Amino acid sequence: MGGKSTRIGAYKCYQCRKPFTVKVGTIFEASHVPMHLWLQAIYLLSSSKKGISSNQLHRTLGCTLKTAWFISHRVREAMRDGGFAPIGGAGGIVEADETYFGPTKEKKVSPQRKGRPFTKAGRTGPASKRAIVSLVERGGKVRSFHVENADKLTVVGIVTSNIDKETRLHTDESRLYTGADQHFASHETVKHSAKEYARGDVNTNSVEGYFSIFKRGMKGVYQHCGERHLHRYLSEYDFRYNNRIALGVNDDARAERALKGIVGKRLTYQTTSEG
Repeated sequence: MGGKSTRIGAYKCYQCRKPFTVKVGTIFEASHVPMHLWLQAIYLLSSSKKGISSNQLHRTLGCTLKTAWFISHRVREAMRDGGFAPIGGAGGIVEADETYFGPTKEKKVSPQRKGRPFTKAGRTGPASKRAIVSLVERGGKVRSFHVENADKLTVVGIVTSNIDKETRLHTDESRLYTGADQHFASHETVKHSAKEYARGDVNTNSVEGYFSIFKRGMKGVYQHCGERHLHRYLSEYDFRYNNRIALGVNDDARAERALKGIVGKRLTYQTTSEG
């Protein structure tokens, strides 16, 4: 582009004749936040053990709370893994488990309980919590899903479509995984109800460890999370787990990998607010 209107980094499209920058088509598109603040936010979210709240981010960056909240969600979108290749493989072990976190918008009611949500000993049960299913490759990566209902049909669909058929599947004794041995090299379980947590190399310690990190971070750092945003928080925790020190990824390399995920993931404030 020539003339007085030229600015560094601006180009003109030969088809529509409109100016654009390299930020178009990325999480930075149409943002007035300076790039150095974006990069700082990416590093902070990538390097923190359990995340960084919007309140802390807005104080650190010197921006408004609304801007910090929006930046956080855009960065989480960049962290989202777009790969769908099955995890595991011949000789590999994948642990599958489900957990429940935070209240749902509406309590799920069992028809057998005549309109009453499931509770036990005065505690709110799965019927009124958000269901999460996670698959962890032993010594490798995790893949998590927020589902409306963690029923057998849903869980089996996730497990069979995301795990290689030659994999050894490890779960607890939940009936959700009954018959899984038909789809994989083997299906081995531990019986938590009998206080059995490991039998040889059969255990679900890795996936339970991931759930522990996720829940401590959500309760201690973020505290409040709308159900429509839960999938982005899962992307954030999956990303840090999949790029952890144990896999040879330090803070700098982790931030670089987050930066590589910015393309094709534009998120507007309206779509973020609507979930």
